[in-house]
Amino acid sequence: MHATVNVYSDYVCPYCFFAEHLISQVDGNEAVRIEWMPFELRPAPHPTLRPEGEYLERVWRESVYPLAEQLGLHIVLPNISPQPRTGLAFEGYHYALDQGQGRAYTHRMFTAFFQEERHIGELPILTELAGELGFDTLEFHTALETGRYRKRHREALRHAREEMHITAVPTFVRDHNRLQGLPSLSQLRTFLTQADH
Repeated sequence: MHATVNVYSDYVCPYCFFAEHLISQVDGNEAVRIEWMPFELRPAPHPTLRPEGEYLERVWRESVYPLAEQLGLHIVLPNISPQPRTGLAFEGYHYALDQGQGRAYTHRMFTAFFQEERHIGELPILTELAGELGFDTLEFHTALETGRYRKRHREALRHAREEMHITAVPTFVRDHNRLQGLPSLSQLRTFLTQADH
């Protein structure tokens, strides 16, 4: 029986992209079931960040780019201002879950935003990316346009904030243990492969 690790993340958080990369590096990770859990850092009506702002420029210069170099991962600060809201992309994630493709969809959102500078808050872009994953684009587009997964996404956000008390991403949760922030590869390997208590 596979252990389940829930990873709370947001598609516009570079550290969550790094976490996904690290998860793929952990040997024996096939014995652990990874479940990506939605968490919007800045849900409406809170304003999202601007890449030309001092905060993002400083964080990327001092932290994100050096970490990416250490990990050997190509990443750019997307020139999309303001940054996309991720609610619609997460509604698409729930569609992907129903297709058994949650992890593939999560990976595609990260690469589309952080490597290709695609606007993952726009329905036409999300639909195009869904097609790349082999989804029925008309069905996907209609599902998001009509809000088929909106209630499910809102419930996922409520669960994260009110039941799990998530305040930052990435946060890894396994049983009653949690790991908040970006771990080292060895820390993550220990967390993912530790014996259940």
